[in-house]
Amino acid sequence: MAFIDYYKILGVSKAATEKEIKTAYRKLARKFHPDVNPDNKEAELKFKEINEANEVLSNSESRKKYDKYGENWKQGEEYEKTHQQQRKSQNNQQGFSNEGYSDFFESMFGGGAYRQGSSPKFKGEDYNAELQLNLKDAYTTQQQILTIHGKQIRLTIPAGVENGQVIKIKGKGGLGINDGPNGDLYIKFMIDNDTLFKREGNNLYANHELDLYTAILGGEIQVDTFNGKVKLHIKPETQNETKVKLKSKGFPIYKNEGQFGDLIITYLIKLPTHLNEKEIALFKELQKIKQNE
Repeated sequence: MAFIDYYKILGVSKAATEKEIKTAYRKLARKFHPDVNPDNKEAELKFKEINEANEVLSNSESRKKYDKYGENWKQGEEYEKTHQQQRKSQNNQQGFSNEGYSDFFESMFGGGAYRQGSSPKFKGEDYNAELQLNLKDAYTTQQQILTIHGKQIRLTIPAGVENGQVIKIKGKGGLGINDGPNGDLYIKFMIDNDTLFKREGNNLYANHELDLYTAILGGEIQVDTFNGKVKLHIKPETQNETKVKLKSKGFPIYKNEGQFGDLIITYLIKLPTHLNEKEIALFKELQKIKQNE
């Protein structure tokens, strides 16, 4: 899970007592609990961060390591173990050649990670973040500046990004230890849809009402697409739930500029209501004609 300032997330100082941490945690947990905030993604993420912060700061050992190493506290623990093993090996080094000593650490950290007389390198912490967009934003390429753990990151979001999709930005995570590589930033997209269109992959789906007379006699109508209106020709005797495909009128295909999915329109025939006497008489006449055929 991405590093966060645990003290800041709980709203306490670094000198806070265990009791103050517990009190702050309980207050925030009640406020952001999923049962209190149903279907609230932001509150759900906040609740996870609060729990993570409490798990670390309420444990005296993990809190010490966090205070000592900050965002790299997990790697710092591994770093400490390595040096303890190094000192132990040096104390028991009789008959243990330098070549074997180097091989031992190389097997632990991989080729080039450790050299005699140097400290092992560790990759920085990977960060994770969620970014909310609405479907209209995802239709076009977006440029945004995000602030992640105090760092501003300029981000270009290609058109067509999908709900739940995760992209990696290399080297934008936590700093590496001992000149190790920086961690990476993983951004998960949450796409809200407040449009009349349903999205499935690169295709869009929508319903369009047809009045009975146009469905029977045919004609021309205008329908909405995601970026404007188009005219469609209706064939005579069009049946209810007839589907038509508008090629390349769907959603942009991710990282394929100028390419789009399709838009599928379903016609729903709307029966007339509040008929007057003349209209009723005409329908009865039509009914007689059809019965006598």
